[in-house]
Amino acid sequence: QVQLVESGGGLVQAGGSLRLSCAASGIIFRISTMGWYRQAPGKQRELVASITSSGSTNYADSVKGRFTISRDNAKNTVYLQMNSLKPEDTAVYYCKANTALNYWGQGTQVTVSS
Repeated sequence: QVQLVESGGGLVQAGGSLRLSCAASGIIFRISTMGWYRQAPGKQRELVASITSSGSTNYADSVKGRFTISRDNAKNTVYLQMNSLKPEDTAVYYCKANTALNYWGQGTQVTVSS
């Protein structure tokens, strides 16, 4: 059974930082491309950042220079360090595992107040 469990969301003031974690089980984590997505109210879900099994990363233009994705294969965990947060970063953040099938976590709320 595949499980992706996100944590680390919360309420933060603009300019602040948060670190999201996504712990995976039931997949061969080390060969999986992992991604963070977000969905704001009334908007489509969008890619925030992704990281391949070899460590190559990709970021949405809106978060480049502020967010960093990383992974710890020994802990089957992917992280999203978010700095210089803006109110427009407010959304539910989801972890996704790209394997033969795609798996999603349940999401964690990030709210940035102005």
